[in-house]
Amino acid sequence: MAEHTLHGQIEMDITGVSDQEAQGEMTVTRGILNPFGTIHAGALVWFADVIATNLVLGGEPVEEGMDSFPVAMTLNAQMLSNRSDGQLVARARWVKRGRRVSTVRTEVLDAEGRVLLDLTSTHINAR
Repeated sequence: MAEHTLHGQIEMDITGVSDQEAQGEMTVTRGILNPFGTIHAGALVWFADVIATNLVLGGEPVEEGMDSFPVAMTLNAQMLSNRSDGQLVARARWVKRGRRVSTVRTEVLDAEGRVLLDLTSTHINAR
């Protein structure tokens, strides 16, 4: 079996969290591209999941060793399009906000408003 070392880097900004929505931005860089020169699906899912998690947290900062964290139980992602450059925006909104379990829908869009990824995630509430 051949051994390989892969390198990548994902950077994103949380640009806003309200009671109903969380938003973030991510610039497409070489560190998230696949061998075909487009965004690796895992990078899009990670971006969407981080934004969804911030909605469930209500804007509370994520810190190592924090007492509770809204772990995702399910992630259902539909990749609809892809890009090789540009700025991406993710927007997470509630589908169902429960006491113990919540469901969030997050869309990742390119600068032209085209949906690249549609992610539905279910989280165990941390609080």
